[in-house]
Amino acid sequence: MSNTVNNPKTREWQELSRAHHLAPFTDYKQLHENGPRIITKAEGVHLWDSEGNKILDGMAGLWCVAIGYGREELVEAASKQMRELPFYNTFFMTAHPPVLELAKAISDVAPEGMNHVFFTGSGSEGNDTMLRMVRHYWDLKGKPSKKVIIGRINGYHGSTVAGTSLGGMAGMHKQGDLPIPGIVHIPQPYWFGEGGDMTPDEFGIWAADQLEKKILEVGEDKVAAFIAEPIQGAGGVIIPPDTYWPRIREILAKYDILFVADEVICGFGRTGEWFGSDYYGNKPDLMTIAKGLTSGYVPMGGLIVSDKVFQVINEGGDFNHGFTYSGHPVAAAVGMENLRILKEEKIIERVKNETAPYLQARLRELADHPLVGEVRGVGMLGAIELVKNKATRERYPSDKAAGMTCRGYCFSNGLIMRAVGDTMIIAPPLVITKQEIDELVEKARMCLDLAYRDLQG
Repeated sequence: MSNTVNNPKTREWQELSRAHHLAPFTDYKQLHENGPRIITKAEGVHLWDSEGNKILDGMAGLWCVAIGYGREELVEAASKQMRELPFYNTFFMTAHPPVLELAKAISDVAPEGMNHVFFTGSGSEGNDTMLRMVRHYWDLKGKPSKKVIIGRINGYHGSTVAGTSLGGMAGMHKQGDLPIPGIVHIPQPYWFGEGGDMTPDEFGIWAADQLEKKILEVGEDKVAAFIAEPIQGAGGVIIPPDTYWPRIREILAKYDILFVADEVICGFGRTGEWFGSDYYGNKPDLMTIAKGLTSGYVPMGGLIVSDKVFQVINEGGDFNHGFTYSGHPVAAAVGMENLRILKEEKIIERVKNETAPYLQARLRELADHPLVGEVRGVGMLGAIELVKNKATRERYPSDKAAGMTCRGYCFSNGLIMRAVGDTMIIAPPLVITKQEIDELVEKARMCLDLAYRDLQG
């Protein structure tokens, strides 16, 4: 696939980008020099750019296009709702059928005891809502000193001020004088990158024990909640060792704090279960959701609230928080149709029993590549660690930019595979077929070959 621009419209759109558009998570100088790739259409698991190049979307948009592109049912659901009731808010003792029906539908698939949903426009807003609700909860319980929320280094919980603070990404914290007060972080369960000489099981226990250490350091009387992704997504598809979550559950059982599962990426089937909490057997008090809820067709997020938390805030008068688009009727209608398709077409069951095992087996064939130090994955999530030395896990020097080199070859060879440092990650649509998985793995191997060749130079 060539990066040459032949279509005059491509140049026109790139000039509009240079003149007017500020993109998220972007080096504007670099974007101005190179211009963006212009995506013009999509179908199934493939995209097409304005130059006519066909691209396999190994990241499901941004972890979100669960049922694939081009589903007319979602288009029809949005169209029908727009004609009937295009918008009304859910403030001031008001509701509409789509939001009420979606709240029930989400409760039906959520873990037991989680029967209440606060809707937002995104996962970031969901985590802002969580912070407000958790502190409100403890105020109502007569424990106003319980305000501190524990997150994890390299965790990702969105890009708002509260979301960035809850997350543990140093590069984000540097921009904006973050985190805000009342948020602290513990090490992540990233064995490959940080486990040293420990076995994965030993490291899983050590990483989990950092939660208890931090609770005792801050003081249980000051800690409100612990927030974590079942599997860290944007941090590099970090899958905790098998010992991690059982030990975390033991620790949480000892202390009077809330557990928040950020299910924005893992939710709605990505692990082969409805939620990552189901996959690991965790019992959160609150769960943030977004992305796969509507398959990304329209923006929507939310916070699923347990009966335990709801019973307290239900008696507390006004919860002075909300968004204009909380429970937007069009988004709710699309969410309902998306959940119907996931259920009726048994997409999550197919992921669990057929396509995810196939994807994981095929991905692990890449472990023999001289550039690959580890391949890991769960469900429709995968990570490929790029290393200079397979035995020692030594990385290439930062100036070699191994991950970006590989990503560049993916970009020009019809595959979207993301680089997080020197970790290549994938999260394809849940509807990807075995044949398309073969295409993904074959293209990934070719790009690894090309990157390895460059890195030896």
